[in-house]
Amino acid sequence: MRRMVLATAGFVLSAIALAQTPPSGPAAEVQGSYARVKANVIKAAENTPAEDYSFKPTADIRVFARVVNHVTEAQFHSCGAMNGVAPASITKPPADTADKAAIVDALKASFAECDKAYAALTDANLTEMIQAGPVKRSRIGLSWGNVSHDNEQYATLALYMRLKGLVPPSSEK
Repeated sequence: MRRMVLATAGFVLSAIALAQTPPSGPAAEVQGSYARVKANVIKAAENTPAEDYSFKPTADIRVFARVVNHVTEAQFHSCGAMNGVAPASITKPPADTADKAAIVDALKASFAECDKAYAALTDANLTEMIQAGPVKRSRIGLSWGNVSHDNEQYATLALYMRLKGLVPPSSEK
């Protein structure tokens, strides 16, 4: 009886350990990076007060809202291509002068489009070529390109936040 209890306990502990092992492989790497930058960009957009959406550090630099809308545009293009959405039907972001709620809603909609694209990534389909506008790109190229672009734009959002005395999401700890 004691052997059976110990064997069962060992099996249960092994199952728990396997269940807690994070996914690995190239697809899981890009999915994890996407999830992290998604959280930071959305939280930056949500945490910035509406009156700061028109802020720009100098006269020749874009306003905060334009940076958020740029992320929205780029994601609809990249993730839309990965999802087979025709370029003509890609959602356009609101005007940079729209209210904060409309801009954040559009941003979240672009992340919803990307959620579908990243959920469909597998190690087996990463090299699949996809029509992205006038060129073909690999699924891994589009997905890593999107993550890289989002990280670049998040850095800009974080800088704008710091200039307004706000703490960027990645520094809140």
